[in-house]
Amino acid sequence: MSAAPGRRLPFVERHGLRDAGQAAAAAQVVERIRAEGLELVRFVFADQHGLLRGKTLVASEAAIAMQAGLGLVGTTLLKDSSDRTAWPVFSPGAGFGSREFEGAADVLLVGDPQSFRLLPWSPRSGWILCDAYFADGRPVPFDTRGTYRQALARLAAAGYDYKVGLEVEFHVYRLDGPRVAPEAAGWPGEPPAVSLLNTGYRLLSEQRFDQLEPVIELLRAPLQALGLPLRSIEIELGPSQVEFVFGAGIGLEPADAMILFRSAAKQILRRHGYHASFMCRPKLPGVMSSGWHLHQSLVARDDGRNAFAGDGDENPLSPVGRHFLAGLLAHARAAAAFATPTINGYRRFRPNSLAPDRATWGFDNRGAMVRVIGGAGDPGTRLENRVGEPAANPYLYFASQIHAGLDGIARRLEPGPSADRPYEAPAALLPRSLEEALAALHDDAELVEAFGPKVIDWYTRIKRAEIARFESEVTDWEQREYFDMF
Repeated sequence: MSAAPGRRLPFVERHGLRDAGQAAAAAQVVERIRAEGLELVRFVFADQHGLLRGKTLVASEAAIAMQAGLGLVGTTLLKDSSDRTAWPVFSPGAGFGSREFEGAADVLLVGDPQSFRLLPWSPRSGWILCDAYFADGRPVPFDTRGTYRQALARLAAAGYDYKVGLEVEFHVYRLDGPRVAPEAAGWPGEPPAVSLLNTGYRLLSEQRFDQLEPVIELLRAPLQALGLPLRSIEIELGPSQVEFVFGAGIGLEPADAMILFRSAAKQILRRHGYHASFMCRPKLPGVMSSGWHLHQSLVARDDGRNAFAGDGDENPLSPVGRHFLAGLLAHARAAAAFATPTINGYRRFRPNSLAPDRATWGFDNRGAMVRVIGGAGDPGTRLENRVGEPAANPYLYFASQIHAGLDGIARRLEPGPSADRPYEAPAALLPRSLEEALAALHDDAELVEAFGPKVIDWYTRIKRAEIARFESEVTDWEQREYFDMF
């Protein structure tokens, strides 16, 4: 369809960014904004850290943005965890040979109509997840949702869909003070003052659940209203620590669900005087590390069967399942850069801690990196990767699993014997630091090729900017160790 003389087609139509079905869904979103009487719509995208950024539009402008796209400063894709831009964007090529980011130029956000939600905790507000494009209609290569889409397409070409279930641990604290005095301002600012909701260690305690239920209930109903497939809420081992488990989904769905869940949990609880933290190991006395256990399987596209389930007791995993598992193990050190992307997350990898310390697997063994669940004839057969932290960007984490597993399938790798003593097994140790993980990623030719060298260079530079800031800080440990002694 051509535009009328003198009329330029809207950005989405001009670049053919939606097919007929998606265009119809976008029109339905616009109609729903009107019918629901919404006043505001949040247009957001997931940045490199898996955090949501974007703009909030009044309803009339939101309807326009569904077709025209929405400009957003491109430096949001170039920031480390402190919000410092890791490149000199006012230099030629923005300092890394990419003229599209010169001068802190805009990228264009295009809303995915399938992601549209009403926000239960924000009256008359809508929410839509976006993808990022350059002004000429090309996808921004650093849009991590797009990176995951590419991994899914590669998997689909091999004949499979990716099925994922989420098991997420996190902490909930009472907010004692937000620390907003001017002297607390910084880059980043001071974290809030908090207190525990309970003390001691009581795994799966029903009494503890009852104590926390008034706080948990603040989350349960809104999460279900958002359509997230919440299955269970459990009391974790540590004080003020809980676990939310979500039913399995296919493709983009579980990654989008993780993004929405984390954002919703923090916003809802903050409004009620609580602080939800997905930081792996907060610096508070007596707390336990939080993990994110990723349950994954492949679904055959031709007949919908679980492609991991074997055919008998001697073959609990199919050849595809074994090869995929072996790929996860072979690339475990490099993929840790995506599964555990913070400096803090590496505090968790300790022997005999219910967290892995090396690249092992085992049948129903929670000390192994990959726990095999199910087996022959079981449609729920899956691989539970226990290496992740809850702060991970799900799009990059999932993409790393797909690329590692596909390499295992392509090379017909075998995982070796089950590690019944996982903390003593002769296997490659997981990285002990984020820097070690980034070095392993840089040296992993298969993952570099799968993600693309430009994406790997971009990601590692952002992470190394965080490491450089960390290494320049004088820590409490150093002050205690040396200040009086020397």
